[in-house]
Amino acid sequence: MTEPQNGNTAVADGHHAHSVNEILKRLATRAMGLTGADIERIVREARLKARRGKRAIRYEDIEDGIRGNRPPVPYNLRWRFAFHEAGHAVVHHALDLGPVRGLNIDTGQGGYNLVGFHVWATDAHDWYENMLTMLMAGRSAEQLMLKRVSSGSAGTDDSDLARATRLAFDMERTLGFGTEHPLLYRPHRDPGTVLDRDADLASRVHAKLEGALDRAAAILRRRRPTFNALAKALFDALALDETAVLQILTDGDLPP
Repeated sequence: MTEPQNGNTAVADGHHAHSVNEILKRLATRAMGLTGADIERIVREARLKARRGKRAIRYEDIEDGIRGNRPPVPYNLRWRFAFHEAGHAVVHHALDLGPVRGLNIDTGQGGYNLVGFHVWATDAHDWYENMLTMLMAGRSAEQLMLKRVSSGSAGTDDSDLARATRLAFDMERTLGFGTEHPLLYRPHRDPGTVLDRDADLASRVHAKLEGALDRAAAILRRRRPTFNALAKALFDALALDETAVLQILTDGDLPP
């Protein structure tokens, strides 16, 4: 993602530097889902607006440009997006996969989450199980709160379900974590083709996805107050940066 540049480049002290950094984080969170070309155009228009007003460019100029680039999200859809992305964030944090950098539901085309990952356990079986759980958490959150799911977790090659299916497929065939013949390395460029003709493998992969979905639901039920608080904050603000998300997640941390 291309971060928009703030026009106020003179940094007088450490406090000012911290403020500029926080502003850039908020802008980057607001800009989730936009292309580099979109952001360049928004910044260019904001600079033009500032020049016409004979003043320096402001944070609000760029934020207004980002918001003006997007249609309003209908009320019911806005709640669905908020539940979905809050579900991912709560489970990501609960499983200690890494930091949640930001959440955004202000695109009109679905929500976005920006997350990081710790690298110290990324090759272990537990990490893959946790990743599956996090990927299924958005769908699980919709089921929990709305009693039905949308197609928002599927439909494209980079969707939650697509990524989770590929991961579960690799666990069975290439990563040494399969429930049958785990030592056999059997790669394939098109998992869908293999799953279509191998009903037993498809059942094992699907079982992993069902297990991850149920595990995500259990985490969300256990952390329901935190999940509710994060979803409400995201619904109200439309975008939350890392600081805002972390405050809600850590306020609701459970004792060991």
